[in-house]
Amino acid sequence: MNAEQKIIVPLDVANITDAIALIEKLPQVSFWKVGLELFTSTGPQILQELKSRQKRIFLDLKFHDIPNTVAGACRAAAGYGVDLLTIHATAGRDALKAATEAVQTGAAQAGVEPPKLIAITVLTSISCRQLAFDLKIPLELPEYALEMALMAQEAGLDGAVCSPQEVAQLRDSCGNEFLLVCPGVRPTWAEKGDQKRSLTPSQALQAGANYLVIGRPVTAAAEPELAWKKICEELATVA
Repeated sequence: MNAEQKIIVPLDVANITDAIALIEKLPQVSFWKVGLELFTSTGPQILQELKSRQKRIFLDLKFHDIPNTVAGACRAAAGYGVDLLTIHATAGRDALKAATEAVQTGAAQAGVEPPKLIAITVLTSISCRQLAFDLKIPLELPEYALEMALMAQEAGLDGAVCSPQEVAQLRDSCGNEFLLVCPGVRPTWAEKGDQKRSLTPSQALQAGANYLVIGRPVTAAAEPELAWKKICEELATVA
């Protein structure tokens, strides 16, 4: 897999028109992320648009509910033929196990490949201080992220979402087959925004990430195509 295929660009726009405009502005991008806002706005129409262009899809809906509800949602989502699907590890072991079974069932019923199911460990907008004082979790943030990833792996999930700063530890503990997806990746020339725990794209890949989610440094750039090219050139020296 070359460096360009390891970058996932979020379609963080509000409607189908803006989404298609962004997809057409960046034809080189092969892997797009569809999150809560766009999916709530468009439903599966945006997935059909991406499929028609032979794009890979990260459906990032971060399911978090009781096991039965999570299983139903995962079964439905798997039927769309997406490549990656997210669930919060904090939904608990039973929900994670139910989700892993449901994606297999949903994909088989639809006659498509099942998505890789990946767990959210700790949102990258959460700082160490917020984890302790707001969420009342007594573990250090890297330790907590690792515990969530290990629970997800034991429950049969394919991987986890973690900040770049946790990826080296998770790679060591979870092995090479476990997918690690890193949002919050920021080139040195880009604004960090609301990401609290960041690394550059090349640092994140060197630490063991499989995929990098890079949004605003590309999509909010004055010239998105040039920003995309610049990141790919930076990663070509690492991949």
